Amino acid sequence: MRIGQQPGGDGAHGSSATALADRFTGPGLPSRLMRRTLAYVALTKPRVIELLLVATIPTMLLADRGTVDIRLILATLFGGWMGAASANTLNCVADADIDKVMKRTAKRPLAREAVPTRNAFVFGVVLGVGSFAWLWWQANLLSGLLVVATILFYVFVYTLGLKRRTSQNVVWGGAAGCMPVLVGWSAVTGGIGWPAVALFAVIFFWTPPHTWALAMRYKEDYRAAGVPMLPVVATERAVTKQIVVYTWLTVLATLALVPATGVIYAAVALVAGAWFLLMAHQLYAGVRRGESVKPLRLFLQSNNYLAVVFCGLAVDSVLGWDTIGSFFS
Repeated sequence: MRIGQQPGGDGAHGSSATALADRFTGPGLPSRLMRRTLAYVALTKPRVIELLLVATIPTMLLADRGTVDIRLILATLFGGWMGAASANTLNCVADADIDKVMKRTAKRPLAREAVPTRNAFVFGVVLGVGSFAWLWWQANLLSGLLVVATILFYVFVYTLGLKRRTSQNVVWGGAAGCMPVLVGWSAVTGGIGWPAVALFAVIFFWTPPHTWALAMRYKEDYRAAGVPMLPVVATERAVTKQIVVYTWLTVLATLALVPATGVIYAAVALVAGAWFLLMAHQLYAGVRRGESVKPLRLFLQSNNYLAVVFCGLAVDSVLGWDTIGSFFS
């Protein structure tokens, strides 16, 4: 995961690094080196790692509310980036066969044989070892161990275990995408507090509606690859009903964090949550009425929702005003 990686949610479009690599088509050595470099960058799925930035920084700011330790934040982001890049690269290695089948992923480096599979595997392992060593050195052992656990969970539990066997793959596999908050919190505190668990729950419940909306758009791709995503095996009505349920759980999880925050986060969580719920209910209502719906809109806007909530948390934490919980203590 995406530390940073959401299972199944690999983006609606091709990697920007892959697209950039396609521009270097000349026969000269500089062009070949650039294409190879960008192919390795594409293996890490850089657009997917955006969640790392969205989740880790606000969590660290909340853990050290009212204080901004730039050095520790940057060090943790770098270590987390290496961990996410490792997990994504190893995911590409494990999924190379189905990436060749799916139109959405056919331009990935291993699918088009731009990088040897053995090299990609070594690249992923080196990044993983590097992330552990870096976080142990710059933060603490717990942060390093959490990154390793994330990589192993994403590759072995989700990619090799759940993805091709159950329609609930992204529900349980989504735990990998929640790990940045635990890494960030542990980097600051050396432990895992209940606010970190609440933020873990936010991303955990957010992952299914986010990913299923994308899978609704590309369900034929998943069907061709033999991946039993929920939209492949269930009706649109059943899928959108589940999207509504998990959206409600997501919003409730954001509100569970309110006692540890101030009025700014509370207001943002309420308004953004109402907006996210409205979008989910509109999608479900459209399917019930038999209309032609656009689930990709929910997929894209769900990213904005999460970004808004975590940005609100970041601002609230930097200001460090009295927490709502303090008024009741």
